[in-house]
Amino acid sequence: MTEPTSNAIGANFGKLSYLVVDDFENFRLSMRQILRNCGADKIESVANASAAVQYCAYNHVDVVLCDYNLGEGKNGQHILEELRHKKLLKRSSLFLMVTAETSKEMVMGAREYQPDGYLTKPINRAMLEKRLGGLIAQRNALFPINREIDRENFPEAISLCLQTLPSQPRYKTWLMKTLADLYYQVGDFSHALKIHDDVLSQRDLSWARLGRGKILIANQNYDEAAATLKALVSQHPDYMEAYDLLAEALEKQGRPTQAQQILEKAAEHSPNALLRHRHLAVLASSNQDMPTASKAWRQTVSLGTYSIHDNSEHYLALSQSLSDLSEGDSSNEGTAHADEALTILRRMEKRFAGQENIKLRSRIVQSRVHAGQDRMNEAQNALDSVADELDPDLMPPEACLDYAKTLFRLGREADAKGLLNALALRCSDNPPLLQKIESLLDEPVGFRQKLQARSLNREGIKAFEAGNLEEAVTTFNRALDIVPSHASLNLNLVQVLMKQYQGTAGDRELLKRCEKCLEKLADLPEQHRQHRRLISLRKKLEGMMS
Repeated sequence: MTEPTSNAIGANFGKLSYLVVDDFENFRLSMRQILRNCGADKIESVANASAAVQYCAYNHVDVVLCDYNLGEGKNGQHILEELRHKKLLKRSSLFLMVTAETSKEMVMGAREYQPDGYLTKPINRAMLEKRLGGLIAQRNALFPINREIDRENFPEAISLCLQTLPSQPRYKTWLMKTLADLYYQVGDFSHALKIHDDVLSQRDLSWARLGRGKILIANQNYDEAAATLKALVSQHPDYMEAYDLLAEALEKQGRPTQAQQILEKAAEHSPNALLRHRHLAVLASSNQDMPTASKAWRQTVSLGTYSIHDNSEHYLALSQSLSDLSEGDSSNEGTAHADEALTILRRMEKRFAGQENIKLRSRIVQSRVHAGQDRMNEAQNALDSVADELDPDLMPPEACLDYAKTLFRLGREADAKGLLNALALRCSDNPPLLQKIESLLDEPVGFRQKLQARSLNREGIKAFEAGNLEEAVTTFNRALDIVPSHASLNLNLVQVLMKQYQGTAGDRELLKRCEKCLEKLADLPEQHRQHRRLISLRKKLEGMMS
């Protein structure tokens, strides 16, 4: 295969538009001259990220040459992230990261957003012609396909890939990968899987194994997907997409703890990926692993400083997890967590000052933080500062949930339950929110108590299944000492007591204890998952008492 001639390279360079992004004027001037010597004509240069994004928003750019380190503020990774997120770069456009830094953290972080290549300073004409010339040649050969993908005309893009395969063997890998992705996009999983299997029968390529895992997940074959992706991660520990997909497969298998562990490993390998830290934080929170959740939220907030993905919800989630950690903990560590939560909330109020409900949501969490440290005056003062906004009928649902949680911490249990019951009626068509309401009604306590109650519930169920009824009763009662109104726990205890009654000579005292458990659940909303079970056990008890 012959290299393209310098005239051909010059012609290729000359047809395209360029943007050079670097904070040093001398480098911008140097790059402009090198590009001109390569045959380029339409060259623009800017000194910072905001100017680069603004230019791309109003002008088509074929090639971006962007320095990674741009001084204070956004770096090259942030620019690439924002351009991809806002879809300001076409698939046919090329983005090359230019850097004097080659640390693993930089390369891994930038690679998350798939630059087309890297150029290491210092740069000369020969290097640029060789690296960029090859990319431009590929760009031109595959331009019709990328144009149709940009137009979301996937059937035509598939047709063009199939036509191009025989005539462009040098780009076979790109064409096969793109073809498989396109089949996946249109929901033709069988063709996509066949491409990956055909590729793997000839060569063990990581992208094909990853694509195979993705299709197995789409086909709900989670066991095989997890096995495939585990092997891929083990063999290629720097292939970050495989970690994300493996975590997804494990979650769908119902193994959230293992999914969290995979994301923790991924975060160690590539510490600058905000979206992965956010996923890890959400997963750790659902697993009640608040130390890990707060650490991941802290990273998410930190990485968001210059990111297009920065969000007030990240600040709220961090402060909420720190509030959970500090609740009832008067040690130096607990106080430090509370102080950090309050600092984060104050920062959030300043950073997102114009955002609706930001002060309201901040003060609700601030109140809970103070209450968790037994500073009741400060807790009440925080709520008083937004008293005119505390209208449950007008507050967003998530703010209502937060407010109810704070009311529980302040000892205003009746107010909290009333608020949640009204919210359940208002949002009866929102199953995820109803589930959160149920969880809060069942467990209006701190995360440590939740973990203890859940552990006791599991022990009680195990004892019941083993026929150890007295042990089950004792264990469920210990759990109910922590969360007296927990629907499932009360109903579990009722079932055990009924079983005991059936095995005795009619001990009516057992039925009276059942009655007391069911009375605790008199106000259980109809939307609650345990409501049907409550009605069933209530009828059964009436029959046993008659």
